[in-house]
This record gives sequence, C-alpha cells and structure tokens, in this order.
Amino acid sequence: MSDRTEDFDFHLPETLIAQEPARPRESARLLDVPQDGPFHDRHVSDLPSLLRAGDLLVANDTAVIRAQLHALRGEARIGITLDRILADGTWHVLVRNARRLRVGDTLTFTGSPHTAEVLAREEGGGAVLRFSAEGSAFDAFLKDVGALALPPYIHRPHGPTAQDDKDYATIFAEHKGAVAAPTAGLHFTPSLLEAVDATGAERCTLTLHVGAGTFLPVRENDISKHHMHAERGIITQETADRINAVRQAGGRIIAVGTTSLRLLESAADETGRVHPFDAETSIFIRPGYKFRAVDMLMTNFHLPRSTLFMLVSAFAGTERMRAAYAHAVHSAYRFYSYGDACLLRCATSIDAHRISHQTTAHPTGAAGALS
Repeated sequence: MSDRTEDFDFHLPETLIAQEPARPRESARLLDVPQDGPFHDRHVSDLPSLLRAGDLLVANDTAVIRAQLHALRGEARIGITLDRILADGTWHVLVRNARRLRVGDTLTFTGSPHTAEVLAREEGGGAVLRFSAEGSAFDAFLKDVGALALPPYIHRPHGPTAQDDKDYATIFAEHKGAVAAPTAGLHFTPSLLEAVDATGAERCTLTLHVGAGTFLPVRENDISKHHMHAERGIITQETADRINAVRQAGGRIIAVGTTSLRLLESAADETGRVHPFDAETSIFIRPGYKFRAVDMLMTNFHLPRSTLFMLVSAFAGTERMRAAYAHAVHSAYRFYSYGDACLLRCATSIDAHRISHQTTAHPTGAAGALS
C-alpha cells in the first residue's frame, strides 16, 4: 500500500483526452475488468449482458448548474466557481484573484441587478458569499450570467458551447447543485435503461452534488496529508431500504460512478448496511480502504495522480488498475469526462450479503440544496 502521490502516476498521451462524448452515448467503449484473467473490450451498450436479475444499479441524480461566474469588485475582475450551498443559504466558492477580496465587499455582475456579499475568506482561495438572489431568482441569475465549469482538459477557447449544455448532463439529472457532472452517468440513454430493465436488474438514484474541489490536484506527495473538499449528499430512507434488501437477497450493488460509490460508502456502517444520509461528506478512499456497500463500479478513466485513480486502485487493486489503464492507453480508449468507461469488481470488501439489522445514527437534516 503506497502513501505517495507519485506512485499513482501514469503516462497518458494528450490525444486520448476526449473533447466530446461518443455519439450515440452508449456507443462509448467499456473495458470489462474482472478480478483476474484477461480484460474484455466491450461497449457501454453491452452493459445489460453483464447484469443479472436482482442486481441494483445506483446512479447519481444531481444536475449540473452554471457554476462559473465573472464578478466585479470595482474595476477588478474576480473569477468565481460555485462549490456548494451551505446550511444558511450562503455559498462556499473558489475564487481567482482572491487576494483582492475583503470581508464586507460587494460584488457585481455585468448584465444583472444581483450582487454578492463577501462573508468570509479562506486560505487557498476559498470564500463564502451571500447572493442577493435566492430560489428561482437565483436559478434565473445563473442562467443569465453563469457558464458551465467544464474541466480544464476539455478545450473550449471561447467557452462552453450550446452542445456542451446538452452533452454535460446525465439522463438521471433531477436535483440542481453540482459543479461537475457525474460522468459515468453520461453514457446512459433511454434505450440503454430499457435494456437494463429487461434483464431483471433494478435501478435507483441518490444525490451527491459534485463540488469544485473535484478539479483540484493533489499537491502533497504524502497522500495522507491531502484534504478532500466536502460535498453534499442525500440518500433517502426508501433508497437505503432498497439497497439493503437487494444485498440481503444476494444481489449486487453496482455504483454508476465514483460519486455514487463515495456516498454509499459514507452512508454504510461497519457491517455494510446503508443508512439514510443528508449531510456533507469528505470521504477520501485510497488503497487500504475496505469497501462496505458496493460490489461493482462503472466509471470513466481518471487523471494520473488524482484521488479518483487512487479510489479505483483501492476498489479493484492497484496493480490490477495499473494493468487496466496500460491496456486502455495501448488500445486507445478515450479518457476523462467525455471519454469511455470501465466496469470494475471489488477486490476488498466485507462479506456483502451478511448485513446486520443493527441501526447506526448517520447525519441527517442538512440544509436543502437547489432543486
């Protein structure tokens, strides 16, 4: 088990970084990674053939907001990326030119009557803002002056396009509040969901609002010193009960994306039982972690030295993932948000089908997010 960021590095040719999604979406490639033996080159449209009756796909139903804003403090231009809404309705944000801000400053936005007051500043470029608009007025404000915060590796010299508005949204999107899309969900279409349903596998959703911290690199070489940004997550009682019932019946829990997996693991107790959850999570999953709630993971291919490559290495085994990524590079799979996907099996988990009926208190009652 490594604690060094450099041990999660790998070579990735820039030509393999996808700049737009596959069309149709389910035509993206799918690298099937069993626990051992050869890898299988498939397509996302083959996913139903890898499922069985009684399995449960768990997807993230967060919806991306236009989180990139350009504000003015007098003549100074301030770049703002919304991160997450806080319990009192204020927003935690990441700021470029943060040194120009002072607590008490009022920020204006070209073309809008709405303003934002700076309530707090943090080291490292974070801040807390209170906007003059709330609710539906805030949604309209973002539609007027905001832009998608596309990942920096998707090159858009003139900003996100109208096509990106469509491409960077999943079929599951329902609850507004994410800065970045849960990208494994981008591969799903109505026809693919119909094919999944025809297998007898079940589906449900949870909500994790992906924050701006997802774009931040790991700066420490000792990964134990890396600080994960908090993100808001919600699992209802109904969803928790359904997940637990499937596992007790011997079905497999298949997380669609690392966001779904991180929230499921945040809500699971030491026996693997998932509880209702309504709070922030900053769970950092890296090799050595013992998974409690997830049997399989469908996810895109992640950045070198990233917390997400550390997560998949923890899930399927570091050497297994090194080999899988080497195969993906050699086979010209497309990487990152608009890229291809892989299907992984958990190599380190508790006995998935022996779930205790004991109950454990989990955080509930955090402030409501945008909906």
